[in-house]
Amino acid sequence: MAQAGEQNLLVLTFYMIGISYVFNRMVDSIDDKVKYEFDKGAIDEQLKEHNLQDDVGVAFKFDPSYDIGNLKEMKLLLNNKSENLGVYVDWDNTSLVIDFDNSSHRIIRTSPDLSRDLGTPQHPTLVAPKKGIAATFSIESSFKRDQEKGTYSPEKPIIPIAGLEKHPVKARRILYKDFITRKKNIAYSLQLVLRVSDLRVGVAPGENKPPMYIIDCPFTIKKLPWTYAMPWNKRR
Repeated sequence: MAQAGEQNLLVLTFYMIGISYVFNRMVDSIDDKVKYEFDKGAIDEQLKEHNLQDDVGVAFKFDPSYDIGNLKEMKLLLNNKSENLGVYVDWDNTSLVIDFDNSSHRIIRTSPDLSRDLGTPQHPTLVAPKKGIAATFSIESSFKRDQEKGTYSPEKPIIPIAGLEKHPVKARRILYKDFITRKKNIAYSLQLVLRVSDLRVGVAPGENKPPMYIIDCPFTIKKLPWTYAMPWNKRR
């Protein structure tokens, strides 16, 4: 009887070790996971201020979570809700601003076969009435040229979170620590430039050049807690 009790205790011990191992692996798997969010309310309020709420819809698409430093491009979802207006995304005047270093970055629209010089001016993208686009983009400094194919693709993260950990500036190291412990979030924004006009006018310069609207699109990066790894939280 005593031997059976010892065997049961041994089985229970191995079981607890297994559970502990799985739990620790689960925590480790989420240890460096972050979530990106955009403030849709702030964007919609600005469209309303410009009297564009009935003509333009702006949103962004993100995955549920990312590894730290893994977001190398973003996706803009823009909808032209008007009956007869042309909505143009002015890529060359659009920029991305990172709050923690007050830096501003030029935006490049991405494509699978991007081979032109990145310094070449970009044509605005027309969104026709009752149509929409899903356009991917990144910052200019993220791109790297493939020497064999002669094409450019984003290789570096848009927001260099991991680089803050051992940054020479103490304030950045403190920000990283506060971010990892979920005391602070990291913020940045896209200064999205739109031009809206009658389709017959286009974007040609001159008296009828479409007016420019700057929409400040704020984003927040949050460190996810380990509980996000629980099965019922996976799809949040």
